[in-house]
Amino acid sequence: MTVINGPLPEKDREIAGAALQATLVDLLDLSLVAKQAHWNLYGPRFRSIHLQLDEVVTTARTFADTVAERAAALGVSPDGRAATIADTSGVPAFPPGWTRDGEAVEALVRTFSAVVERVRERIDRTGPVDAVTQDLLIGLTAELEKQNWMFQAENRV
Repeated sequence: MTVINGPLPEKDREIAGAALQATLVDLLDLSLVAKQAHWNLYGPRFRSIHLQLDEVVTTARTFADTVAERAAALGVSPDGRAATIADTSGVPAFPPGWTRDGEAVEALVRTFSAVVERVRERIDRTGPVDAVTQDLLIGLTAELEKQNWMFQAENRV
């Protein structure tokens, strides 16, 4: 049952909604991973990476809101609760404790690669059922790939 009647047929809404929900969880977890790295970072490149991690958090949270609102517009209740994130995220775990700058960068590259791969799969699934959701995911992927490039370039010293 849905309180909001979206524009898509039920089956299409289920496909788009599942893609949006999974993306929401990955983005929220990405923002948490980036904050964990941000708080525990040390090393000679501390300042530049510290600031870059804030950009990741802002990007992830902004897109998470957009993704959740798209789901709601389709009549799908978004779920960003901590338990849901813990149970369903595809984001690789980030190690606890202090993290050297190069290790944090490597972890973020792995994280971005995993999230991009998952979102690209969702682009393929949503194309036939909802071009608007697909377009949102395409824009998100472009931004995630840009961030991934920047972190990869950071570690090529």
